[in-house]
Amino acid sequence: MSGVRRYPKVIRWSAEDACYVGTSPGLMLGGVHGHDERQVFDELCRAVEEIVALYDLDGKPLPKPALPPSG
Repeated sequence: MSGVRRYPKVIRWSAEDACYVGTSPGLMLGGVHGHDERQVFDELCRAVEEIVALYDLDGKPLPKPALPPSG
């Protein structure tokens, strides 16, 4: 899937949620979360792959990737 690599994958610690939160700006409105940073990243990668596959299956153009938030 060529579209998967163009989306940033951002993992941040959330003190409010007391866990890691992963998202892909421009592609996902929500995200994935958990207590193991690597596990959250792996789950995020799978989620991005699934979303891109759904766009491809539906014949819809992929949304423009967004820059990850700074800070």
